[in-house]
Amino acid sequence: MIKILEKYCGNPYLCGTLYCGDLFNLDKKTKRRIIMGGFFGVASKEDCVLELFYGVDYHSHLGTRRGGMAVYGEDGFDRAIHNIENSPFRTKFDKDVGQMHGHLGIGCISDFEPQPLLFSSRLGSFALTFVGKVNNYDELLQELFDKSRAHFQEMTNGQVNVTELIAAMICEKESIVAGIKYVQERVDGSMTLLVMTKDGIFVARDRMGRTPAIIGKKDNAYCVSFESHAYMNLGFKTYKELGPGEIDFVTADGVRVVAEPGDKMKICSFLWVYYGYPTSGYEGVNVEQMRYKCGSMLAKRDGDSVHPDIVAGVPDSGIAHAIGYANESGIPYARPFIKYTPTWPRSFMPTNQSQRNLIAKMKLIPVPALIEGKKLLLIDDSIVRGTQLRETTEFLYQSGAKEVHVRPACPPLVYGCKYLNFSRSKSEMELITRRVIEELEGPDVSQEILDDYTTPGSDRYERMVEEIRKKQNFTTLRFHRLDDLLESIGIEPEHICTYCFNGKE
Repeated sequence: MIKILEKYCGNPYLCGTLYCGDLFNLDKKTKRRIIMGGFFGVASKEDCVLELFYGVDYHSHLGTRRGGMAVYGEDGFDRAIHNIENSPFRTKFDKDVGQMHGHLGIGCISDFEPQPLLFSSRLGSFALTFVGKVNNYDELLQELFDKSRAHFQEMTNGQVNVTELIAAMICEKESIVAGIKYVQERVDGSMTLLVMTKDGIFVARDRMGRTPAIIGKKDNAYCVSFESHAYMNLGFKTYKELGPGEIDFVTADGVRVVAEPGDKMKICSFLWVYYGYPTSGYEGVNVEQMRYKCGSMLAKRDGDSVHPDIVAGVPDSGIAHAIGYANESGIPYARPFIKYTPTWPRSFMPTNQSQRNLIAKMKLIPVPALIEGKKLLLIDDSIVRGTQLRETTEFLYQSGAKEVHVRPACPPLVYGCKYLNFSRSKSEMELITRRVIEELEGPDVSQEILDDYTTPGSDRYERMVEEIRKKQNFTTLRFHRLDDLLESIGIEPEHICTYCFNGKE
């Protein structure tokens, strides 16, 4: 029996169908299908809905649009999906916790696709959720049409939900494990997923390990999680972290490896710089500790070249970097502006860019006593478009700041990510670096020239940084160097993806 609670948008017509057309984002220029988010799953000998609820909620920093939970118990499969754009996950799913029952469960926080989805197939019934990016969406969809004459539930704009596409690919093979391997091999991009059957949960990490998949253990239960902190307060202890391409089958009784990990890994460096929650860790490296090291290395590079009165971090992801800088330099750490979180917890919640920019500005409240007449050194996790950081700088000047020195905690972003969706940029030309490079070089730029722009110390690199500084009205600007970033993370450099910084696979 499959029971589905369809609660996407409140529209009784749309909620009577499986999908609502505004629930995903399509890059109109590149036709890439993209999703970023987090997942959590539980296999228990007892009812697991409450643990599932809190485990998924602990991933709320990874997505802002949709949340979902699916469970399996005596009454079969049950599922609920809600829009979480205007209220937290907890408030939307509070009633579902009392209505849903099961000893198996998976859930997710998603920026785009509504998940998890339920499927009835020749391989049996299952629920599916994933984190990843599918660059060859059109090609894979056409192959399914050509080979199996598959059909899909139509969305209001005529596009197929990526989760449904992945499920159809899995069902092309003779088993779920073979189907997952097929998906991992064929997807251009990245794919980490959970598949819940009536017997247990398959967890599969992306074949290059670009995103994490971690298993926790306690008496009579196991959990699977994107973030390691999500299960700490639920009584689970870390059991293992899956290797790249590894597939495990998880039940309340144990964990069975059904596909061994591969040798190559390219985990996303941005998980430590920005996305990861401070209490989480990946490949044994804690996020907060890594950010302290980043800030420390930024301070070492500055040496005696600047003399700010205070060091500050842009809330929230810049704070730990700033603490690391202050600890290394001896310059006091302070909070010259405070983020007002009761009503605006996330600046990227609205889908409209201008509205996001306005909220980002509105939620930062100045502390004039810490700004007026002061020389400030400000650390943010990165500069993408530059819009919000420029407005923050102007806001500091207007509040009486004498100088504003800026230190991004990562190198200049020169390439749009091919593997994950860490920003809503639809084109590389939305990156401030690429706009500056085009102004300096013209529209046709060779790979050799781009390589020069990503090399610290080169004339082109220095010129690009100076142009960004002037456009942003910073007193000084120094980006984190890639070699320093890799040292801050501390695992083998060949295991870390740096594509967005240097364009190298």
